[in-house]
Amino acid sequence: MGFHTIAGAVCRALTVKKDGPSLYDVCDPLLQKYRGGDAHLGQFYRTALGNPALRPLLRRTGLPALKDPERLARLREALTRARDDETPDWAAVGGPIAELMDDLDLSHPKPPAAAAPARAPAMAEIDKVIRATGSHLLRSFGKNGFIPTYAAFNLIGDPDIGGREMLMALTGLNARGYKNSTLLFSLARIFIAHSPARALINPPWRGIAEPMWEPVQIRHRSAYYDAFFTEALLGFVETGLASPDQAGTARRAISEMVDFCLKISAEEVPSHDGSTVKVITALAPGRHPRFSRFFAQIKQDLGFGIYVPDCDTTACSFSVATQAGSDDPILAQPLLDFYRGYQVRSGANEPRVTVPLNDNVDYEGGVVTWIDNLNGDRPYGNDLDPTLNLDILEVSFRNLTRWKIIETPQRLETVHRIIGFQKRLVESGAFTNPRSHIYYLPELYSAYFGRCYAAFVALPLAAQRIIDPENVFALIRARVLGYVQGELIAHEMNPFDAALALMALAHLNAEVATFTPALHCIVQHLGEGGRHGPYKAYEWNKMKTPTRILVGGPEVTSAFVLMGLALAKRRMTAP
Repeated sequence: MGFHTIAGAVCRALTVKKDGPSLYDVCDPLLQKYRGGDAHLGQFYRTALGNPALRPLLRRTGLPALKDPERLARLREALTRARDDETPDWAAVGGPIAELMDDLDLSHPKPPAAAAPARAPAMAEIDKVIRATGSHLLRSFGKNGFIPTYAAFNLIGDPDIGGREMLMALTGLNARGYKNSTLLFSLARIFIAHSPARALINPPWRGIAEPMWEPVQIRHRSAYYDAFFTEALLGFVETGLASPDQAGTARRAISEMVDFCLKISAEEVPSHDGSTVKVITALAPGRHPRFSRFFAQIKQDLGFGIYVPDCDTTACSFSVATQAGSDDPILAQPLLDFYRGYQVRSGANEPRVTVPLNDNVDYEGGVVTWIDNLNGDRPYGNDLDPTLNLDILEVSFRNLTRWKIIETPQRLETVHRIIGFQKRLVESGAFTNPRSHIYYLPELYSAYFGRCYAAFVALPLAAQRIIDPENVFALIRARVLGYVQGELIAHEMNPFDAALALMALAHLNAEVATFTPALHCIVQHLGEGGRHGPYKAYEWNKMKTPTRILVGGPEVTSAFVLMGLALAKRRMTAP
């Protein structure tokens, strides 16, 4: 957004004619100051919604619907119940807010069609980008002692979360802090959607993956991110474009990041057979996540204090450690035995998915996201993401022999059921629907299926036939290629979109000629990141609740561009 656009949006927000009670008219009397009840609800309101930056932008935005005294009274009564009741009826509390969310006008990006370039960029231009992105990751590691990732809030929320889904979250999440934040963020979304400030909070962008606007981005570290940075540096070394010094630095960084994943981020959790298993936590304890002191305090104030391990971070950490040649004893654990306990079975006595935001998907055979810690904490309830299940398959293929998967009927059955889950998802076409994905976008699902497919076809043919006797992987490959070639690269992209397209196309052995649109996009936008790096920060993954929290960063874009180009270069230069 240019200066004049920003200034115009600010001016309109500050001077708009007020039509009905504002967010602060509704909440200040109830949440600004009070005694008794749940202290966190008011603390969250003052920190997240009543802060000096947001208040001026929204103070003149009123809701005409709340000029109805009965609706306003019901809303205030619901907030009072959330504040004062020891165990609120969250469905009843959320009801008045869900009604107000009915007219939220939000949609996913629909990029315009783009003409295909005539020819691919020269290999020298591709090599230049590989060197630039690889150097960026190594510089960042040298400067920070790790490669950072950033989180940012988009307060307009996610288009897939309406009133119905908000009620799912309120009743399915376990921690009261997450219920509080979901309730108040949902209420704020309604006012933002009706405010001129919407143009500042949710400006339009190019492509599909959302850019992460400055200045509010929270820097941190997680094993999940380190796993993919490690994979990118492995690719950089493999290209042969790293100098000898860079290759040495990359290997040291790889070793340190694998240790961070497998040692610092490991914790023991109970398995469903009564044993304990070491898995990888979403955020390591103590100082290791590397939040600044300022943001660490805000994180606590907002109620985001409880973190538990997850199946995806565990799978990706084990996978990259295997790729890096680690012999850490943790890798000997056959994760499929553990994941089996988190696998959804039709007709199970206790539903594993408590937050079914993507209930358009048949969950049977899928593995849920969050892992109970030793204390039994499950703050997010549980959900089920298709892309996570691809990562479980991918790490299983890389450890097929070590975990004796083919020789162990129970483990092979677990794999077959996950493949069946993926088959139904893709056959229905649901994988192209953003609603089907909790933490990712369809384009990222496509790239991650490429990673999974590459690990599958690297197996001996006899093993492939046992794992996939119905040729499901061939079916999914055809459908994913159809989506990437017919939709993603046929429309306007940003560099992150293009990197994901390249990962899918290269891993799935598409014709090299199909790489051209993505290669052109990446080469053309080199330098867009300015002082932050070769490229801007874009959405890598997200949490749809309590609001749209994006994770990414300039280093993340560099990592995915590097991975995509390294794969493309290998195919383009193959004899």
